[in-house]
Amino acid sequence: MLAATSAVAATRDSISVVGSSTVFPFSKVVAERFGRSTSFKTPTIESTGTGGGFKEFCKGTGVSTVDISNASRRIKQSEFDMCKANGVKDIVEVLIGYDGIVLANSVKATPFKLTRRDIFLALAKEVPAADGSEKLVANPYKTWKDVNPTLPATKIEVLGPPPTSGTRDAFAELAMEGGCKTFPWIKAMKKKNKAKYKAVCHIVREDGAYVEAGENDNLIVQKLNANPNALGIFGFSFLDQNADKVQASLIDSEAPTFETIADGSYPVSRPLYFYVKKAHVGVIPGIAEYLAEFTSEKAWGEEGYLTDKGMIPLSDEKRAEIKKRVSNLEPLKAL
Repeated sequence: MLAATSAVAATRDSISVVGSSTVFPFSKVVAERFGRSTSFKTPTIESTGTGGGFKEFCKGTGVSTVDISNASRRIKQSEFDMCKANGVKDIVEVLIGYDGIVLANSVKATPFKLTRRDIFLALAKEVPAADGSEKLVANPYKTWKDVNPTLPATKIEVLGPPPTSGTRDAFAELAMEGGCKTFPWIKAMKKKNKAKYKAVCHIVREDGAYVEAGENDNLIVQKLNANPNALGIFGFSFLDQNADKVQASLIDSEAPTFETIADGSYPVSRPLYFYVKKAHVGVIPGIAEYLAEFTSEKAWGEEGYLTDKGMIPLSDEKRAEIKKRVSNLEPLKAL
């Protein structure tokens, strides 16, 4: 076993991290500081999307597999089961902070004031018929004014992440489903037929109104700058970093700010995580030390350098609780 362990260590001497494009800038800055301030090599961080990250992470343990997976949502039961089936048994879950998902447009245009109901009606594949009957029809809406007469008569064009993205998952759950369940008869569907309810609330139209713009949020910002009529979906941190180019829509009368995301009053906010293979700690050099850097007050604290990047910190109590669990490498028992 010792021989196997040293062989692994000799084969790879830096930490490998994959996953969420939203968590990517946070883990990248931690990795860079970690590489500069310790004797360990700077970890390699890849932005693959949350779903793609878990697919890689859950392939197994050993030098040829990744050590850490970043996620802009909690691991799903199906992913947890896939990990276990492939021998990835002890997984340490690290909740790092919060982020809001914004619908933004160019600062050259007028900001939008939307409700979650508007968002659902604009982007869902099927929507309730306009005659008020309990019937679903293919989405007929072409402009925002068609959705809600108080909105502008501009074409619905929303640039957003692909299905592998945790941002897409969270947007579907928080924004679209949030609007979907304002229709009582659809909300009632959840108890009778959960699969049908989820399909109605989460499936995005495919007629060009929603444009999959990849995992690169910086590219969405550039495209919005070039097309002032379009809206884009990405994390609050990117809005914060690009405030000279893009502005957020109000959603249900709330603007995304540090305060509204932290206290939950902004309706489209979510927790951010990363997951660690306990089996790799002490084998791949520096994992325990990287965890200590990420969960240090200078990084994730209220005045930490991650807040400069746009991450919303956890409460003092929550940080203390998670830091203790991470220091002890307590594995996730069940979801």
